[in-house]
Amino acid sequence: MRFLVTGTAGFIGFHLARRLLAEGHDVTGFDAMTSYYDVRLKEARHAILERSERFTAHIGRLEDRDALDRAAEAARPDMLVHLAAQAGVRHSIDHPQTYVDANLVGSFNVLELARALKPRHLLLASTSSVYGANEAMPFREIDRADHPVSLYAATKKALEAMSHSYAHLFAVPTTCFRFFTVYGPWGRPDMALFKFVDAIRAGRPIDIYGEGRMQRDFTYVDDLVEAIVRLAHAVPERGCPVAAPEGVADTLSPVAPWRVVNIAGGEPVGLMPFVETIERCLGLPAIRNMLAMQPGDVVSTFADPRLLEALTGYRPATSVETGVEAFVRWYLDVYEPLRAAA
Repeated sequence: MRFLVTGTAGFIGFHLARRLLAEGHDVTGFDAMTSYYDVRLKEARHAILERSERFTAHIGRLEDRDALDRAAEAARPDMLVHLAAQAGVRHSIDHPQTYVDANLVGSFNVLELARALKPRHLLLASTSSVYGANEAMPFREIDRADHPVSLYAATKKALEAMSHSYAHLFAVPTTCFRFFTVYGPWGRPDMALFKFVDAIRAGRPIDIYGEGRMQRDFTYVDDLVEAIVRLAHAVPERGCPVAAPEGVADTLSPVAPWRVVNIAGGEPVGLMPFVETIERCLGLPAIRNMLAMQPGDVVSTFADPRLLEALTGYRPATSVETGVEAFVRWYLDVYEPLRAAA
């Protein structure tokens, strides 16, 4: 099939595009190459994708509707996967306008594009951050998500709401997936694992927020991509809920071909055991700088993955030990030489 994927120079978009290319699909990538983090890392990801004749890259911002239209005209996609966004909870506190531009205006442009293209399936990246101040664990897709604690989370919740209206009004089959702390090779330098490895290798202290009490439902990137690929074929149809085990509620809308799905394994890991795993993989001790919670952060994220499993027969299961080891190998073998050559 033909895929148009936004954010192919980003962490998750790169991995998804590489998987789709390996399966023989045509992929058109759209990315702004913003300077939120080192553009050389983004360029290196795209360079790998461009080894395939089935990959075509378009550089542009989501806010630029003309650029997005040109990419879509070239792609003529069967599937539209929207992963591009301004990421980062903490960054949204100091730079809110970039989130409005990319995540609201840019996502509106993607929805307008879907309205015109009528793809077989529109797949949209949301986040576990939309659960906000919820305290009941695990997070279920049917739980209310009305109290975001960061602008980043609020923009993603807005994307979900906007996409539902488009699915209803224009019959665009749509699935929103909520990511839970994705990590792995080619990850983002602003994420905890990358920052921890970088600091430990350099002998610098690592900042541990929440005084080590935090826990996350870490999701290895290959598991995430597997789930997305499977969900691409689980096209929502109005009036056709999935057969799910007792106690699992489908989120299929009663008025639209639309649903939202958690992607995570449902196995939260404490921040301190996570740091200890990094230490073992590096063979180096971390200098811990224990700090209070950051504004916009939550103590715990923990997904209920049963709807994903009902829809796809799949549940992420890569252990933190395996995933961190893979990241450390990539960091030492690929990233450090890449950085040294710059």
